Amino acid sequence: MAASKSTVKKSRARKEESPMPPEKARTLVIVESPAKARTIEKYLGSKFRVLASNGQVIDLPKSRLAVDIEHNFEPEYITVRGKADKLKELTEEARRSNAIVLASDPDREGEAIAYQIGKYLGEKVKGIPISRVTFNEITKPAVQKAMASPREVNMSLVEAQKARRVIDRLVGYTLSPLLWQKVKSGLSAGRVQSVALKLICDREKEVESFVPEEYWTVEAQIRAHQHLLKADLALLDGSKPAIPNEAAAKAIIARLSGKEGLVIGIQASDRTVRPKPPFTTSTLQQTAANRLGFTSTKTMKVAQQLYEGVDLGHQRLGLITYMRTDSTRISETALQETHAWLAQYFPSETPDAPIRYAAASSSQDAHEAVRPTRVDITPDEAARYLKGEHLKLYTLIWERFVASQMKPAVIRTHTADIQIGDGIFRTSASTFVEEGFYKVIRLGASKEERTSHTLPVREGEHLHVEKIHGVQHFTQGPSRYTDATLVRTLEELGIGRPSTYAPTIETLIERYYVQRDKRQLVPTALGKIINEILSTNFPEVINTRFTAEMESMLDQVEEQKVDWVSEMKKFFFPFRDKLARVMEELKDMHGILDEKTSEVCPKCGRPLVKKLGRFGYFLSCSGYPECTFSKSVPLARCPKCGGDIVPRVTTKGRRKKFYGCSNYPECDFMTLYKPTEAACPHCGWFLVEKYDRKSGTIKVCINPDCDHLHASEEKQKEEH
Repeated sequence: MAASKSTVKKSRARKEESPMPPEKARTLVIVESPAKARTIEKYLGSKFRVLASNGQVIDLPKSRLAVDIEHNFEPEYITVRGKADKLKELTEEARRSNAIVLASDPDREGEAIAYQIGKYLGEKVKGIPISRVTFNEITKPAVQKAMASPREVNMSLVEAQKARRVIDRLVGYTLSPLLWQKVKSGLSAGRVQSVALKLICDREKEVESFVPEEYWTVEAQIRAHQHLLKADLALLDGSKPAIPNEAAAKAIIARLSGKEGLVIGIQASDRTVRPKPPFTTSTLQQTAANRLGFTSTKTMKVAQQLYEGVDLGHQRLGLITYMRTDSTRISETALQETHAWLAQYFPSETPDAPIRYAAASSSQDAHEAVRPTRVDITPDEAARYLKGEHLKLYTLIWERFVASQMKPAVIRTHTADIQIGDGIFRTSASTFVEEGFYKVIRLGASKEERTSHTLPVREGEHLHVEKIHGVQHFTQGPSRYTDATLVRTLEELGIGRPSTYAPTIETLIERYYVQRDKRQLVPTALGKIINEILSTNFPEVINTRFTAEMESMLDQVEEQKVDWVSEMKKFFFPFRDKLARVMEELKDMHGILDEKTSEVCPKCGRPLVKKLGRFGYFLSCSGYPECTFSKSVPLARCPKCGGDIVPRVTTKGRRKKFYGCSNYPECDFMTLYKPTEAACPHCGWFLVEKYDRKSGTIKVCINPDCDHLHASEEKQKEEH
């Protein structure tokens, strides 16, 4: 019987390793996503079969370290859970093909995916030719050009990606168990995420310690013909006045009130405003956050879809170039095409030659900037096929790129000095002398940048002063990080790479280390504790310098300048010894975030405590584990039945959070918006937190029949 099984195994092995049939004449092309596959297959024709791997199919397991420390830190790869059928599909298609082309994304991760799939299929289908192609944009010319110039997998890129995965594992998968044992299960640490958390916590300390100081300014409202001008007090008795409080402001107002204004001078100055370079990943995320209110994750998701291909009716086309890049470089073809297009539609704003942007010193410059693949697909044209967030982001990218190839704007500012008694008030207005690149800017510029004003006064003119009043101010302390400013800081410090910015922020939020409040990133109590543990005990790792040095090391691995295994040995063994000491010495902090309540357990009568769980706070019996009673913390009363509104998570598909009645299924009330403790003054229903792009988080009544629904919303927008 054993011999029979052995024979069967050998037979199966021969079948799996059998060479591909020589008569087949179709090439298998493998990409990551189905959308990308659909776009590319339309370009290549019937002699090619394009399949998607749906991301990683062979990767490190999530459940363990999977790095062989004693054998040169070799990663231990496995088939990703749920991807066995995908590998089987790829293998079967490979046996029906005469060649395999690996066309995953043009970065380190894409190269690693290509290597793993190519290695696997090469072992399963002996002798089949396997090659690698990359393209920076998914257009027919770019894809066909890439297919005509295949190459081998770039092992330097693969090794750099391997080194990144290993160092991230060595830090994250060794620090995280420390947090599980000392604080609570389910926590995590990471080489980049923990440094980002430290930045946010350090900024929060600055915000909390800042003491604002009061100061005042004095303004005059001056009638100039049909216009009412606002002018600020610039000089008093020939010098800039210090106005520390209301009393000082009132004294100045009393001294200057009732006097006529005289225009004693008008100065004109011109300034040249040059267009910004085309987007990199970080500047795209920053601008989308500031102009559109997008999170970094949302920006990258929408950009990915624009890159992979959009159905334009008569064709399917990738509308933008690859969106993970730190380069502002533009291909020569794109430069010439854009210059010709501008010369046709904006001849007076077109420079004599295309504008080339130098790469930053820290840039890998492996890809082009983020730009439209076809400049003739304007936002107005794209609006026929794109809607909502896709059109907004495409417009942002198109405008920024086209503007980068146009002449500068020249802005003339007129500043008038108006004497009122012993004070000189100053007002100014700006207008375009040459509009330049602003002719194509709509979303990419602020309202102030797009607005042109003139100053309706002449030197020597007497003006009526309608009012002089004081305005109270307080010195502004440091601002909390937003998605945009954190991404900018990470890039400036050399921490992470274009592909890591958005996932880093999202991980901090998912772990409940950080919350978004009106776009600001605010550390939670848990986040502060985790940061204190890590930054105090591992300052040599949880700091910006170490993380930036690791990024530099990875770049040098790619350039074949350093051996990453040697670098890992220098780092890890001292780090492991330090970790063991901290594990011994650090006190147990379980329950540090628990809050006592006045409620008692209905099962055993012991007090209930408020605990932090994966999806927020809940109430648990203090007698756990002897008593396992727990319940969600009610956020509000159900307006339908009077039950508790508690956080819930969908059970099907992706686990999404919502808020529902505790009496479900008898009561089906639910909402996607977070309830507050406040009740509507009109109908008594609870108010919910709703995010408005301009005003941030506001509270509105959830009752669709309540008149307070829109009134409260509009009032809060005005207050913001």
